[in-house]
Amino acid sequence: MTSVVDLLTRPISEVSVLIERRELSPIALVDAQLARIAALDGKLKSYLLVTADLAREQAAAAEREIARGHYRGKLHGIPLGIKDLVCTKGIATTCASPMLRDFKPLFDAAIVEKLTAAGAVCLGKLNLTEFALYGYHPALDYPRNPWNLDYWAGASSSGSGAATAGSLCFGAIGTDTGGSIRFPSSACGIVGIKPTFGKVSRHGVFPLADTLDHIGPMARSVTDAAIMLQVLEGRDERDPTTRSDPSIDYLAEIARGAAGLKVGIDRNYCTIDTDPVQADATFRACFMLRGQGVDIVDIDLAGITDCCDYWLTTCAVDALLRHREFYPARRLEYGPVFRALLDYGAEATAEDYARGQKLRQSTLALFAKAFAQVDCVLCPATPTPAMPQQDFPPHQIAPPEAVAPLVRYSAPTNFSGHPSITLPNGINAEGLPTAMQFIGRHGDEATILRVAAAYERATEWHKRRPAL
Repeated sequence: MTSVVDLLTRPISEVSVLIERRELSPIALVDAQLARIAALDGKLKSYLLVTADLAREQAAAAEREIARGHYRGKLHGIPLGIKDLVCTKGIATTCASPMLRDFKPLFDAAIVEKLTAAGAVCLGKLNLTEFALYGYHPALDYPRNPWNLDYWAGASSSGSGAATAGSLCFGAIGTDTGGSIRFPSSACGIVGIKPTFGKVSRHGVFPLADTLDHIGPMARSVTDAAIMLQVLEGRDERDPTTRSDPSIDYLAEIARGAAGLKVGIDRNYCTIDTDPVQADATFRACFMLRGQGVDIVDIDLAGITDCCDYWLTTCAVDALLRHREFYPARRLEYGPVFRALLDYGAEATAEDYARGQKLRQSTLALFAKAFAQVDCVLCPATPTPAMPQQDFPPHQIAPPEAVAPLVRYSAPTNFSGHPSITLPNGINAEGLPTAMQFIGRHGDEATILRVAAAYERATEWHKRRPAL
């Protein structure tokens, strides 16, 4: 018989069935999960705060409800992690910055409300880069990659990626402004969904850049990510940018398979400024997809990376607006990386920002042209697999000209708002995951879930776990 400890590495879709049948106690599951965190997170540094008492309280409530026959759905009793820029009532929400060490919100973010209503269990607040950029505050430790502790764990949702890959939670919340769901999902070998802009409410989530921010789930399989997205999405009047898309049963869509779908790929885009191993893994995926009945279509995305040259300007100016309460009055309290971003925003010109907005329109037009030919677009998730941490020091300021190449596969859809799903597609010579992403039409998460799940059915990469 499988032990509770062994179940910690299994997917939500499998464990939720046992909970629903009352064959698995949510209390026992949470206790085992908390014990694993206590044993391993000293190495991974994925949590800033473990809310053990709250987790046990929520698990006990879930057990009572399920015993009475009130099963809320596939997240009921499932332990999840919350990125620490998501407001949690009465619980510190620090954005990994000492400036907010004493901030305890008076309300829950919309997505926390949704997870609570679904019966999910909150294990704690996950580590991230300071205010969700790419660098960490020197006063705080940074997450490690569970595949190799000396390698990068991704950008701002790095704690979410490390905890999910290391089985310190069954899934996590991530945010993505220029790749911060995709970078850690790629580096840590998990699945991350950056939904359509406005698909998930940002009410109660501290922004990095209002015009670029997205919120989405990070999990260990496409199905698990779909289960989480189903709960998270929906119109919220407190966030006027949220969409009013009709509800879709994602699991039913996944069950349809992907036969007949057209997937577009621009091989030049997938190759330039990209690690050959990452590009080759993406090209090999095309053969597996054909075996699932998917048509692979060559498309032209020339010019898609032009907007990347203005991603930093757009992010910096948007961030400056949100930090007027602290900047410049408390400028020296920021870590060096985020302080440099705000300084950059303060020096940016209106013309620079306007050029970025013009390129936003060009990016939308390029995707519109592509989606007239295909159902979704395939490309690498990131330019490289995880790099040695020494090559990306946690407090090092990247020169502006170095940023555009790093976000070549992520920034375009932050500008355009299109949804994407990242998933593992191989292992490199260093034993680290490679990854790709599928990009879909606005509001069409169903299609990218279908094709990503079809790839998973034909492969085993998502089942691999790091040996901690």
